[in-house]
Amino acid sequence: MPGPAYPDHELDAAIERLAEPEAFREAEAMVASAAPKLQRVLATALEEGGWFAESHEDAMAQAARVEDERERLAALRTLLAEETRMGMLVGVAVGWALANELTKNDPEEDD
Repeated sequence: MPGPAYPDHELDAAIERLAEPEAFREAEAMVASAAPKLQRVLATALEEGGWFAESHEDAMAQAARVEDERERLAALRTLLAEETRMGMLVGVAVGWALANELTKNDPEEDD
């Protein structure tokens, strides 16, 4: 079941609050303690989504075979950047789903 839809202005305000160091520390501590479990969930989501399947292996092999060193480094940097972006996006989705799970039974939400 999808979580609540938030208007853009509410999302923007929440993102701005996260940019404040103090506001982010609590979330950072919670994620650090849950990191091993979250890493397994993220790996499963990436694998099931096909993000790092044969196409990933093919792209790595292709980048590694580029003969020109500068072009090879550029290809590897591009691949790494794409993988990082995808991991971040899927990680955000996992975090969002976790937040929804945590608020499902939140007594304050039932008021």
